[in-house]
Amino acid sequence: MRGAVAIMEQPAQQADRVENKQATVEAFVSLFNEIPVEDLVANLTTRVEIFEVAGRTFPLTFNDASEAPNCYICCPSSAYIDYAVDETRNFAANPPLRRALKALIGACAPLVRTSGLDHQVQVNNWLYSTNPVPLLDRQTVAALRSSLITRFPDRAIVIRSLNEIADPATIAALKAEGFRMLAARQIYIFADRSAAPAMTNGMKRDRKQLRATSFVRVGNGDFTEADYARAETLYTMLYLDKYTPLNPHYTARYIAEMHRRGIVSLAGLRRPGGELVTVTGLFENGGTLTQPIVGYDTSRPVGEGLYRMAMALAQDHATARGLFFNMSAGAADFKRRRGAVPAIEYNAVYAGHLPLRRRMAIRVMETVLELVGIPLLKRFEL
Repeated sequence: MRGAVAIMEQPAQQADRVENKQATVEAFVSLFNEIPVEDLVANLTTRVEIFEVAGRTFPLTFNDASEAPNCYICCPSSAYIDYAVDETRNFAANPPLRRALKALIGACAPLVRTSGLDHQVQVNNWLYSTNPVPLLDRQTVAALRSSLITRFPDRAIVIRSLNEIADPATIAALKAEGFRMLAARQIYIFADRSAAPAMTNGMKRDRKQLRATSFVRVGNGDFTEADYARAETLYTMLYLDKYTPLNPHYTARYIAEMHRRGIVSLAGLRRPGGELVTVTGLFENGGTLTQPIVGYDTSRPVGEGLYRMAMALAQDHATARGLFFNMSAGAADFKRRRGAVPAIEYNAVYAGHLPLRRRMAIRVMETVLELVGIPLLKRFEL
């Protein structure tokens, strides 16, 4: 038994796959200080600046509780209440279950509000739904916590987008320094691509579609002003109209500026001699890839496979560069059939400096999410 305990107590291994190059962080922060935030993300209010600690550089956002409701990427009450209620649309075929889930969310809403999490400072917030986190050890976490408590004594400290596949050592360090882990959603990881992956049947079908399509590929250097406007339209069709208007409303100006400044790369497909029919924006950070922008013309026939081809473009990008691809949440069965594996994503929260009422609400949230939230996320692949 002693040997088994020793093994369990060994620190989790974690590759440092996220780089956060200082030049990229500076380019991102400069963008959001030069241009009003609402001109870039139309449904978001926040302030953005650079935060440096222990040799690491991060984009930092801070928000006031009075700004709620706000886009969920800066507003936990929107994520845990409004977005969760909206997600119950997936259970329209089972009205009793849908009503029960809405009742459960409603019962938890006062707890979320009591936590005061909307009054926050958020570390490593690139304003995406998924923000890969650099490897953090206990010393760095302690320095980060101390610096932010001193500067923001009334705000919760939040770090989003942690999961046990990508971030085991970072999660352990955060817990050891008093951070609470609040389950958020189930995501899908297309893991290390150091060797060419075995092609699933779904992946083979997607590549066949790409080879056979009459649409023309658009490379990163081929985007025009008209394409940026069209990219906003395609993103809106999918993420705001088909899914939910609670998602970040990225504008044409945001897509153009993020592309021109080299923060994201773009790819897509267009009608021969015509407009884009699908677009994807890729954020490559060190050895990790995310896909913050996906859009396609949802009015076109499903058989054209526009979504499937957009995802294939991203998977091929990851494979060609040997990247760890965090495919984010949603389309669970689709992603499983393309070699991705599920993981629960967490928000890390530090509130040790806040009033007892807020601290207790966060502790209860952590427990409820662990005992009830995670089983629901896994059961319904949310």
